[in-house]
Amino acid sequence: MKRFQQADALKRLPEQFFAKLVGKVSAVAAQGHDVINLGQGNPDQPTPPHIVAALQEAAVNPQYHKYSPFRGYDFLKEAVAVYYKNEFGVEVDPKKEVAVLFGGKAGLVEVAQCFLNKGDTALVPDPGYPDYWSGVAMAEAEMSMMALKEENDFLVDYNEIDKETADRAKLMFLNYPNNPTAGVATPQFFKETVDFAKKHDILVVHDFAYGAIGFDGEKPVSYLQTHGAKEQGIEIYTLSKTYNMAGWRVGFAIGNESVIESINLLQDHFYVSLFPAVQEAAAKALLGAQDCVRELADMYEKRRNVFISGLQELGWDVKAPRGSFFCWLPVPEGHTSESFADYLLNEAHVVVAPGIGFGKEGEGYVRVGLLTDEERLKEAADRIRALNIF
Repeated sequence: MKRFQQADALKRLPEQFFAKLVGKVSAVAAQGHDVINLGQGNPDQPTPPHIVAALQEAAVNPQYHKYSPFRGYDFLKEAVAVYYKNEFGVEVDPKKEVAVLFGGKAGLVEVAQCFLNKGDTALVPDPGYPDYWSGVAMAEAEMSMMALKEENDFLVDYNEIDKETADRAKLMFLNYPNNPTAGVATPQFFKETVDFAKKHDILVVHDFAYGAIGFDGEKPVSYLQTHGAKEQGIEIYTLSKTYNMAGWRVGFAIGNESVIESINLLQDHFYVSLFPAVQEAAAKALLGAQDCVRELADMYEKRRNVFISGLQELGWDVKAPRGSFFCWLPVPEGHTSESFADYLLNEAHVVVAPGIGFGKEGEGYVRVGLLTDEERLKEAADRIRALNIF
């Protein structure tokens, strides 16, 4: 069959590192082994019943079988504003400061299209979520990596960014609680972020995907809670992790009015917003009781405690994460992140994600998702213990 020549934009996209991991896992599972897959970031719990019921009820509304307003229903953006006021004490103008997204992933790629031209520079966390790279590549822009180091609690050290790079940068991606390191931001860090961005005229894009998942009594900090944050950027929030709605594809960009307008303009040419019944169910999620969210965070904390204590008992020097549903674990001496992941897969039939897949600074670590029940996490720790490598 004839193969048509792809556009250069597609050729610039980074290689999907985790496709290779999926292939390895499938090969081991095909041999009949019981594989415990901790290598992915897909929530394992169902969407709360009251949200599903809201969708079912709304789906029969014939008005919702027509096109949505291009930029989404006002009632959903108003729900976002109420949610941000209730949860973070942040005032949001729903008409000018909220854009409805087809999941947070779409917004992260789109914002690069809106504000980067060929040859422009974006500051990107390393290690970090690979889709940041995709948007930059599509815009023909360049990345300057910001190292996230354990000795700095995986927070960016702005003193390490030279003035020339900072002055050249137009956009900066951040993500706290962090994927993959599970690092959490502090109010002081976000103050430094706003000061740095203002000094060098940089648009801040904070990926707040794990904003509802904090441990040990600590609630994750929103970038928008910082004085001056809205003037310098936006926050991208998703319902995927907060309400186990990953497959629903509901997200929002919130913040600077000019950035929101640019995202909306781009999306005007791509979409006619989300299925209205999904929008109504999402509004119900945001405006309803948040007990299910607190219960979810408690569940992840219990899973964390079981898994981390099991690893510490076998002598693995690991630290308990303070947010997200990931653990970021140092690999034993003599291994790379990929060789250790392969070893655990082949010898213990436990899947972890090699840190190198998240960037150069991810070398020396593997990422574990707390996305199975406590018994399976305990079994994973037991299987690793049986290898006698610590």
